[in-house]
Amino acid sequence: MRVTRRGLLAGAVGAALIATAGLPGQALAEGELNIYSSRHYDTDERLYSDFEEQTGITINRIEDSADVLIERINSEGANSPADLLITVDAGRLWRAEEMGLLAPIENDVLSERIPANLRDDEGHWFGFSKRVRTIFYDSNEVENPPQTYEALADPQFEGMVCTRTSSNIYMLSLMAAIIEHNGEEAAEAWAAGVWNNRARDPQGGDTDQLRAIVSGECDIVVANDYYFGRALRKDVDGLTGSTDMFGWVFPNQATTGAHANISGAGVVATAPNKENAIKFLEYLASDQAQLYFAQGNDERPVVAGVELPDSLKQMGEFEEDEITLTAFGANQALAQQIYDRVGFE
Repeated sequence: MRVTRRGLLAGAVGAALIATAGLPGQALAEGELNIYSSRHYDTDERLYSDFEEQTGITINRIEDSADVLIERINSEGANSPADLLITVDAGRLWRAEEMGLLAPIENDVLSERIPANLRDDEGHWFGFSKRVRTIFYDSNEVENPPQTYEALADPQFEGMVCTRTSSNIYMLSLMAAIIEHNGEEAAEAWAAGVWNNRARDPQGGDTDQLRAIVSGECDIVVANDYYFGRALRKDVDGLTGSTDMFGWVFPNQATTGAHANISGAGVVATAPNKENAIKFLEYLASDQAQLYFAQGNDERPVVAGVELPDSLKQMGEFEEDEITLTAFGANQALAQQIYDRVGFE
């Protein structure tokens, strides 16, 4: 867990803050905002510092995994100092909403700038950046790569495919989308086929899947596009110098479009600084913040007209699945059940 309060002096005050593993006691103080975030990108520091400079509001934050933060807000109850929950994947935000942890927000700025399918119908959460589930392959070994997610289960790719574990939230949300589009029976057949085509048992994160192409362990992998975009822009251990061997497919261009997920945020139901939390959401939807998501971390803006980073421009244009992301949460439990039924680890 990481605890940060910008503007605090180092030393005894900072040590006391870390020792209590919590946010400052004056959660109701005017001009503060308490954020619980599972985003782990150093480039986000610019988002926080720019907001503070523009508004005079001091940001205090705790960083941990999404599951830990959601459970923490739940256990803290009405006494929680948290104003905002920031995390990745709509499925996690849906889970927090279902637990009653997020407040419905009506806001014209957010409604106008963020597409309807990338936010909750009642304003419990909003997406602020996108990442697209992309099929990458070894262009030296694979002549006819799969063009759809469904094709990953084709027997012609036996022994070639690598993925994350079935319990990973990205895998659950992809399965949830397949359930929504194709139905439970077809989704189960797909899961069994992908498992049968595995080159190795699932392991590691998205960058590890890409590295497995470089090492020759896998010929075809599924990963979010921004991990590869990052390797095009800067040095990434195990990928730099090898990006020329990669080919990629934005899947399902003739059917549903490529699967896109979000990083997003919601105002905590018991937020002591609700108005400041809404101001921060509005800031995240601004062109300035949207451009920084793109330039700082190779994520795709959710607001139309914001320029993509050069790394993602290199990957080309595509059609995106416009499924309502609430389906990722609604189908999440069934997604895990299907994986379990076919033995997908």
